[in-house]
Amino acid sequence: MNYVFYDFETTGRSSTWDQILQCGAILVNDDFQELDRFEGRCSLNQDIIPEPTALLVNKTKPDQLAKTNLSHYGLVNQMQEVFQKWSPAIFIGYNSLSFDEEFLRKTLFKNLRDPYLTQMNGNKRADILGLVRSAHLYYPECIKTPTSEKGNAVFKLDKLAPMNGIEHSNAHDAIEDVWATINIAKLISKKAPSVWKASLMTTSRTEVNQIVESEKLFCFNEYFYGKARPFVVSLICKHPKYNWPQCFDLKNDPSDYVDLPVEALKEEMKKSPKIIRSVKDNKHPIIMNPNYSKNFDTYKNIGCEKLQKRAEVIRNNEEFKKKVSRILLDEAQEKEDMDSQLDVEAEESIYKGGFASDKDKMVMVEFNKAEWKDKLYISDKFKDQRYNYFAKKIIFNESPNVLPKEIFSEINRKNAKRLLSKNDEKWNTLPKAYNEIDNLRSKYEDENDAERLKLLEELNNFLMQIEKNLSDA
Repeated sequence: MNYVFYDFETTGRSSTWDQILQCGAILVNDDFQELDRFEGRCSLNQDIIPEPTALLVNKTKPDQLAKTNLSHYGLVNQMQEVFQKWSPAIFIGYNSLSFDEEFLRKTLFKNLRDPYLTQMNGNKRADILGLVRSAHLYYPECIKTPTSEKGNAVFKLDKLAPMNGIEHSNAHDAIEDVWATINIAKLISKKAPSVWKASLMTTSRTEVNQIVESEKLFCFNEYFYGKARPFVVSLICKHPKYNWPQCFDLKNDPSDYVDLPVEALKEEMKKSPKIIRSVKDNKHPIIMNPNYSKNFDTYKNIGCEKLQKRAEVIRNNEEFKKKVSRILLDEAQEKEDMDSQLDVEAEESIYKGGFASDKDKMVMVEFNKAEWKDKLYISDKFKDQRYNYFAKKIIFNESPNVLPKEIFSEINRKNAKRLLSKNDEKWNTLPKAYNEIDNLRSKYEDENDAERLKLLEELNNFLMQIEKNLSDA
């Protein structure tokens, strides 16, 4: 199966409220030989205030935000066309499942496309950051890593690549980051082949669940507090709400828990370290043979035979599984009740507002194919008002002259209200951006960094022009 390695540079960290500025993607075969590539950069949408720090990191100049000929909607259309042409494939990035994938989904969602492109039509997903952490855990010598002040391995791509002989002088350029990621993957496939092979077996939820359900016990790892941490676990049940496999950590003796009443078990499940671990089957977990338990003292001291017996206790106790499932359902319901009291904007509703109906999907196709003069009429065919809202925003950003004056003014006023707000909003605002620039100026003046100070001045002037335009709304 081919691999699509991809990377985005964005206006900020929020996949909900920021936007993609640059996309780099390279299609390779299973020997990492390049078959095709795509690179695109777009201009800034009118409802986005970029984070100054993000622009410093990805070296985006205000002129590029304003004068790039390709619009954001245009870039999205090109990306989708290329990704569909390359499918089926495994879509891979560096920290992609937490960052780039979320940007891709929400960008497609807000631009009236199917947000689950990388999981449809035979496509699968993987993340090289998680793979590298796992490979380093099982085979510490397979890759060189810098260390933090606390002595932990650091896995930042711009630090990792040069330490391992990979050219990466133009870090945080999308296509350069893609090349570095491909070479890191190639390195792991050679130096830790068993981990690489394991990673290819868990690129979809179906594959993960087949392994978890068929194996009495297995190794996997999670990353928190700056370290990859191994666990040897056995499946209890699926989460009754989120569907993630819930597994018992076999460093604990299940006999201490299986006969507890529900309330007592609930209290035990709240304690740290947790006795039950979630295997996030949609996040490309690396699942290894339980024999690797010998690599880790906690489990090595228990011994394989005792771990097997503990797993057997879990496997055979249906009543315990029911109690755990009941507790998890109650907790999820409490959380859902709290979340339901929060106001949800259309941009935030991808996971809360349900899937598009078949009829609305047909309207999306019609909208995206239509001439600009016809899109407004088509937008009113949507039954789900989120899509009607997104459609009019697309027209506002791309071809505002086709909007009636009252609709144009309504969107313009809403943008102004959002972006000029002095409150601590979920999205970036002009006051926030000005404050960030002031703080960065102070920092770079102390460091005598003339290049960054110049970029900050250009950005400040750019934002002042945006403010002037919004103030006239």
